[in-house]
Amino acid sequence: MFAVSDAALSAPDKDARIAELEAALATAHADITARDILIDTLRVQLARLKRMQFGKASEKLNHEISQLELALEELEAEAATVSARRVDPATLDRHAPVRALPAHLPREEQRIEPEHGNCTCPDCGGLLRPLGQDSDEMLDAVPVHWRVVRTIRPKYSCRACEKVVQAAAPVKAIARGKATFGTLAHVVVAKFDHHLPLYRQAEMMAAQGIDIDRSTLAGWAGQASALLDPIVSRIREVGLTATKIHTDDTPVPMLDPGRGKTATGRIWAYVVDDRASGATTPPLVWYKFTQDRTGSHPQQQLASFTGFLQADGYAGYDKLYSTNRVTEVACWAHFRRKIFDIHATKPTSLTTDLLARITNLYRIEDEIRGHPPDVRRRGRLERTAPLVEALRIALDDALRRLSPKSEMAKAIAYGRKRWTALTRFLDDGRLEIDNNIAERAIRSIAIGRKNWLFAGSKAGGERAAAIYTVIETCKLNGVEPQAYIADVIAKIAGNWPAARWDELMPWNWRPDFQAIAEAA
Repeated sequence: MFAVSDAALSAPDKDARIAELEAALATAHADITARDILIDTLRVQLARLKRMQFGKASEKLNHEISQLELALEELEAEAATVSARRVDPATLDRHAPVRALPAHLPREEQRIEPEHGNCTCPDCGGLLRPLGQDSDEMLDAVPVHWRVVRTIRPKYSCRACEKVVQAAAPVKAIARGKATFGTLAHVVVAKFDHHLPLYRQAEMMAAQGIDIDRSTLAGWAGQASALLDPIVSRIREVGLTATKIHTDDTPVPMLDPGRGKTATGRIWAYVVDDRASGATTPPLVWYKFTQDRTGSHPQQQLASFTGFLQADGYAGYDKLYSTNRVTEVACWAHFRRKIFDIHATKPTSLTTDLLARITNLYRIEDEIRGHPPDVRRRGRLERTAPLVEALRIALDDALRRLSPKSEMAKAIAYGRKRWTALTRFLDDGRLEIDNNIAERAIRSIAIGRKNWLFAGSKAGGERAAAIYTVIETCKLNGVEPQAYIADVIAKIAGNWPAARWDELMPWNWRPDFQAIAEAA
């Protein structure tokens, strides 16, 4: 068969041929364009993947640097804490040369005259004449801006006997240091309440022209923690006298240098808060850091406690419940959460019905919250108890119909196993329907660990737990933590009498800017 040349084609056939070629050309152009688009798309995706690869390595390096920074600040703070507890700052030499504070910061002067005035000699009654003065500067933190507080102590000499008279140097937050008690409070609150690691605080200060390195900030945090020891101890002592405690725990990564990675520690919260039952006793919380999650830890913390313990279903509490001292109160929020998790994945008429029934229990709780225990008990027995009994019947009926191996059956079995503890709140108006009080207490730690990442050591975890104890108890009592810590550590450093610790507790404290000598 021979091909026919275009010249032999008739005019109509030529037009058809041209149209055919143009269509083929258009198709080829479209294919080429699609191919170019695909190539460009793949190039972009490849470049993005390469950036992700290199970026991931870079982010990993930055993460490791951040971890090292945090590890150093924890270890340095630990050293400072141990030193602060071993050495009396008042006995240290205060005249060692130190770096001058930035000249650009505003100065505020406070003049301290001798106790007996600047006119007569306390020994012989002779007239005093100016002899010079000693001055000292410390870095002080106030909201929004930094300032330098200059303390001036004039010297006077007696014209008759030449005795030199001068006011005693005030107690300093750090021996030979340049930080006020307010600065120490600012550093620890910024880290543990505002979740700013010390190296970030150092960067922020540097941006304002204040060259304070992270290790110095770590020493300040350690000193503040050491000064707060008696407050932390007293909060726990008061807490253990309560008749009801809420508890929960949360994981906290902890450096494990021996293995070159992090281990998982725990911070436990123990909360006393009876405001929902109309009580006027002060709320408080204390925290405890442990290197693992064994039942011995809550058993040790609550060894002297007698009363109700509201917690999740952790088996570590069982030995406490087996005594005659501690009575278990279970948490409806935990039970509801197990049903809700199934409902969120695959809702059924059963999960919908059970969640609605539990919601009705909470509606009643909302109405009686804040009322006295007898009012709450009466409302629960009259309104809540019938709903709970109907819920029990529905749960038992569902268990008979469900496979024991199903997730729903396991969730229901969790509640039925703890039914006595779950329903204990019905007959006692002091008790709560759930353990949300404790869950709220660990929320700040869950947020904070995303920023300070981990505890650098066991001592670092214990220090974090101690500072959280003070900060969160302040917040429960409506007290601003930074103002409280600044004032209280100044009083403690000024030898506040141990017999008057209760006056410094967050629920008794009031802003007081009097001289420490007057307060003591």
